[in-house]
Amino acid sequence: MDEMATTQISKDELDELKEAFAKVDLNSNGFICDYELHELFKEANMPLPGYKVREIIQKLMLDGDRNKDGKISFDEFVYIFQEVKSSDIAKTFRKAINRKEGICALGGTSELSSEGTQHSYSEEEKYAFVNWINKALENDPDCRHVIPMNPNTDDLFKAVGDGIVLCKMINLSVPDTIDERAINKKKLTPFIIQENLNLALNSASAIGCHVVNIGAEDLRAGKPHLVLGLLWQIIKIGLFADIELSRNEALAALLRDGETLEELMKLSPEELLLRWANFHLENSGWQKINNFSADIKLIDFSNSVKDSKAYFHLLNQIAPKGQKEGEPRIDINMSGFNVSIAALLNSTILQNYCQFLINTIIFTILTGETREERTFRNWMNSLGVNPHVNHLYADLQDALVILQLYERIKVPVDWNKVNKPPYPKLGANMKKLENCNYAVELGKHPAKFSLVGIGGQDLNDGNQTLTLALVWQLMRRYTLNVLEDLGDGQKANDDIIVNWVNRTLSEAGKSTSIQSFKDKTISSSLAVVDLIDAIQPGCINYDLVKSGNLTEDDKHNNAKYAVSMARRIGARVYALPEDLVEVKPKMVMTVFACLMGRGMKRV
Repeated sequence: MDEMATTQISKDELDELKEAFAKVDLNSNGFICDYELHELFKEANMPLPGYKVREIIQKLMLDGDRNKDGKISFDEFVYIFQEVKSSDIAKTFRKAINRKEGICALGGTSELSSEGTQHSYSEEEKYAFVNWINKALENDPDCRHVIPMNPNTDDLFKAVGDGIVLCKMINLSVPDTIDERAINKKKLTPFIIQENLNLALNSASAIGCHVVNIGAEDLRAGKPHLVLGLLWQIIKIGLFADIELSRNEALAALLRDGETLEELMKLSPEELLLRWANFHLENSGWQKINNFSADIKLIDFSNSVKDSKAYFHLLNQIAPKGQKEGEPRIDINMSGFNVSIAALLNSTILQNYCQFLINTIIFTILTGETREERTFRNWMNSLGVNPHVNHLYADLQDALVILQLYERIKVPVDWNKVNKPPYPKLGANMKKLENCNYAVELGKHPAKFSLVGIGGQDLNDGNQTLTLALVWQLMRRYTLNVLEDLGDGQKANDDIIVNWVNRTLSEAGKSTSIQSFKDKTISSSLAVVDLIDAIQPGCINYDLVKSGNLTEDDKHNNAKYAVSMARRIGARVYALPEDLVEVKPKMVMTVFACLMGRGMKRV
């Protein structure tokens, strides 16, 4: 990198950088890959736009990688951080951190944090979340003990402490994720509260929230940056949940001559958003923008009114018409041109508006996603893979997510063999194909997956059947590894799980049992319910469980209760009630394996 006077870093800041680096360096080998740099800057409380990170990576490859090894060590990252910190973009961000832009700082709040670490949160973000939750839950009788919250106080951080509000919000975002009967609403002892928070965290994970390093104790203590981070994930998932292609016919207008929806979907999120924004700006008569930095000031929160006019024109174009016949259109007040909007743009919600639009476009295309596909996608995202998986096939076509999943199942990945973005314009697909070939190679050895007939080209092409076959084996191995860790290294398999289930049920005096994960009696969920009660005696309210000659509704209600109760006692179940009712062997296996893991922890 160019020689320049770099900013000095304090000991406290250095400790914070070490913590951030450790979170991203998942295999603890002292290095990160260049494509992980974007995530590392976020962990270091210095989020940068994608284009800026790409510029840094390109420069790093030229002359900044002192070891010329294609990896970034902690020392190299500190050097990069110092240089970026000295730039205008970092100065603006640090100005905000110093409370000049409505950002509050607080001491270390995670068990993984070093002593004295400073985390930050936006007062505007807190204010927005409080108002949103107050409105959403204003008529919920179970939340009257905390709603309405005062947005000018720390009410929000106290309100989530018993888990009820979090459970309710998860159900608002993805209805029926949590069975209301499983939420403890009375006699909130510390143990009961712990169960509610377990239920909230495991359910949040099941809908795709990244909850690694967030524990029930963090939420009970109301640790601001963790609370706000989880809330934003839950809210964001809800915002995207009901978007369908049929509701947005204007999407076709983004297609260029001869382009298909599938081709449109393969554009990067930034390119998709740019095309969407320019479509509306053209219709407004305003000039196109070339990027989301200098042209629109998404990151550099300046007082320049000129660069923010595009926002006004964009908002004016997408402002909804009156809901009822005869109602006037909602127009944006263009007089705002004459005032500074720096404070407005600095709202965390506004910052995330960019990501919201990106995902709106991507999720709009996701019609016909199966339940199995959604479960796999949520599982990946809950593990914190980068990039976030919006489309199960398109987002796996360069195999970077798959390779990260290999590391999660303890299969070593040689990242020197992996091509990382940004890919060259010429030969980009070849680079991605090389990654896919490497992913299949790892699957055959050392992972020893059954990949007969599956090649790298299949992943690169987005072949649905063959991609799912590999993803399922990754998820299965991940689940079984948990049992292996708990069982002194003993290899787990289907027979071992089935035998453990039946032995545990018998020892608890239960009359249920299972023959295999294809056993049709599992459709009643009675064996699952009994197993939960065997693991944590007395937790099941059998008055809520139907038995005998069951209707389909009875089976579904039993399954909803079983899945929620499994999560409440601490089992991170990703399967859905429908998987039990329909006896889907793959998902049934994960349910019993997760319960076995929970049961082994009590021994």
